[in-house]
Amino acid sequence: MSTKEKIQEEVDVLEQETHQHEIVLHNDEVNTFDFVIESLINVCDHTLEQAEQCTILVHYKGKCTVKSGEYKDLEPRCSKLLQLGLSAELV
Repeated sequence: MSTKEKIQEEVDVLEQETHQHEIVLHNDEVNTFDFVIESLINVCDHTLEQAEQCTILVHYKGKCTVKSGEYKDLEPRCSKLLQLGLSAELV
């Protein structure tokens, strides 16, 4: 692989990463662990283990990225989390 090809490959990867967005879930004092876990499974397509881990991280760290991807996929998911009463933002 030539240097030019390698540089172009790195640029392509950076461009892909630039278009990634994240749903960040924030801790609150209202929702139960079980409700948050169930919401992450239903809305973000998490496995039980993923949902439990994210919920624990949110509880102890104050926030956690729960889903990454393209804006058009994440926007309705974030809206649904907000409708459920969770504290989430799309960044």
